[in-house]
Amino acid sequence: MLVQPRNPLNIGAAARAMANFGFTRLSVVAPFEAHWREARSAVGAPELLQNAQVAATLAESVAASTLVIGTGTRAHRKPDQVVVLLPELPARVEEELARGGRVALVFGSEKRGLSREDLSRCHLLTEIPTDPGQPSMNLGQAVAVCLYELVRSRNGAVPIAKDSAPPAADSGTLDRLAELVDKTMTASGYSPQIMQKANQHDLRVMLRRLGWVEADAKRALGLFRRILWRLQHPGQG
Repeated sequence: MLVQPRNPLNIGAAARAMANFGFTRLSVVAPFEAHWREARSAVGAPELLQNAQVAATLAESVAASTLVIGTGTRAHRKPDQVVVLLPELPARVEEELARGGRVALVFGSEKRGLSREDLSRCHLLTEIPTDPGQPSMNLGQAVAVCLYELVRSRNGAVPIAKDSAPPAADSGTLDRLAELVDKTMTASGYSPQIMQKANQHDLRVMLRRLGWVEADAKRALGLFRRILWRLQHPGQG
């Protein structure tokens, strides 16, 4: 998944890397250039570019995903998410696939990487172990390195489903829950309006960190809907 990519050649290079390692689902969020589907760098992968999904926001693109993995470097920021080094990532991905989940690997724009808001929609952050003197990588190269690491460890194996593992809540459900909790906090006078944006960010991060399963998230949605209704209709029901 590429967020606000600026150079069509990089999008094409990412598509080519996906084809190299057997990945077929490319999503592009708010691309900078309009004609990126015609990128000549997608050697051997023109169909992948043509079939790529396009979304206006990252929230929309990852709504159905149960494990969202952001990529980047910690050179200029301290992330709120758990950081998993790339060699350790395949085990986390295999575990999520085995429970029937859907995984999204997210790359930021060439200019600034993933924003703080983008990262708030990620469960994990992975980091390619590059030399400290040159921590950033070309977008297409970063995609290739990450995908190679994922397929190298699998060696053709197919994840075995674990019937006992309950399905995880997807990103869209967690966003709805975060929004509902925020509305409840506002209605109760928990914090001033000026803190709303910070509260929303912290809620998105916290809910993903807690590892909600789908059934619990739905129960929580029902609980906070009822609390919010009571706050908005005092003395009723």
